[in-house]
Amino acid sequence: MAHATRITRPRLTAVTPAADYCLNVSFVDGSCGTVNMKDFIFSLSGLVPLRDPVAFSGAVLGEYGWEAEWPQLDIQIGADTLFADMLDQRSETPADRFTVWRIRNSLSLSAASRELGVTVRTISAYGSGARPIPRTVQLACLGWEEERRRLTA
Repeated sequence: MAHATRITRPRLTAVTPAADYCLNVSFVDGSCGTVNMKDFIFSLSGLVPLRDPVAFSGAVLGEYGWEAEWPQLDIQIGADTLFADMLDQRSETPADRFTVWRIRNSLSLSAASRELGVTVRTISAYGSGARPIPRTVQLACLGWEEERRRLTA
């Protein structure tokens, strides 16, 4: 998964609504895929207006590619969120899931190393699959996210 290790913010080049609350997305670096938005739309109160299939089909690329947007509803979803969701939905290995965790939380290699108490080289090896991710680190990632959620709630 070569695209998952980048540190720069992803930027969209295309957003196309598809059936069953999916968005086909393409990014500046050439990566592309489909993001299934159905679970988010039916669980997040801020996305209730998108439950209408006609409203959902109004998705367009934001002016500079930093988001998909529904201008009539004043709803935007960031390119970084769509990129992380796309990767998460097709992640197959622990390395992929670890990289998605890092991207979803906007953590560079060095920031992730500080948060988890391991070296940058170790973080890089986890993300590339060169080193197995210990169960304790996997659990630490889950706990770290939960702690962040509680702090921002």
